[in-house]
Amino acid sequence: MTYALDSNIVSHVLKRDAPVLANYRKAMDDAIDIVIPPIVCYEVLRGLLARGMTKRLAEFDELRQSALQVEFDVMVWQKAAQIYASLFQHGRPIDEGDYLIAAYCIVNDFTLVTNNTRHFEHVDGLKTVNWK
Repeated sequence: MTYALDSNIVSHVLKRDAPVLANYRKAMDDAIDIVIPPIVCYEVLRGLLARGMTKRLAEFDELRQSALQVEFDVMVWQKAAQIYASLFQHGRPIDEGDYLIAAYCIVNDFTLVTNNTRHFEHVDGLKTVNWK
C-alpha cells in the first residue's frame, strides 16, 4: 500500500498536528510507502515561498526527500481529463488541482490521505483516508 499525501495533510505534518503526525509516524513504522504528488509539492511550495517561511521550506524539503518520487505521466493527464468530464457532466466540479491529485492516485493505485474527503467523494475509483 502507498499513501499519497494531500496538501492539507502535508501542512498538518509540518505544523506537527498531533493526530496527523501520529498517523504519519504509524504509517512509517508499518513500512507503508509515502508519496507526495507533484501538484501537492507545487501547492505547498508556492504557499511557503509566498509567505517567506524558510524554516518550513527546509522541513518540507526533508519530508519530500524522504517520500517516494513518482512523477506524472500521460496516463495521469488522460485520467484527470476523464474525471473532469465526468464530474462536469454531473454538475460536481472540484478544484483544478484535485483532478490531478485524484488521477495521480487512481493511475498509480495510491490511497489519498486528505482531510478534504468531501472534495473527492464523487471521484470513482479513488481510495481516500482521513488522518484528522
